[in-house]
Amino acid sequence: MAAQLPPAVEAAIDRLVETLRGEAIKFVTADKLPDIRREALILSQVTDPVNGLPGYEGVWRNALNERVGKLLINSDGSFFAEYDLCVRHPRKPEWFIEAVTAWGRGDLVKAEPRLLAMI
Repeated sequence: MAAQLPPAVEAAIDRLVETLRGEAIKFVTADKLPDIRREALILSQVTDPVNGLPGYEGVWRNALNERVGKLLINSDGSFFAEYDLCVRHPRKPEWFIEAVTAWGRGDLVKAEPRLLAMI
């Protein structure tokens, strides 16, 4: 995306990237931390279907061009992001961590792992 982003969108992206990285490092070692960087995000402007205002959608892809994460900044200022980890939980062997997720609005950001039971 070539155009300059609004400051609030820039700040939201930075918060989401930092939060996802902080959540991921709880479950993987630093040398295995996925490429959760702003520079790796492919960002595009989208139209919010509810109110017709602009929002932003971003995608992270791996070397095989597979989607491994996404980010949404809604026109109302709320946001959501997720990034795939696909690792065993380090302290709960019966669980698998599919992804880390982050969401919020403004300065308030929450994060958690998305768990699946091992089969």
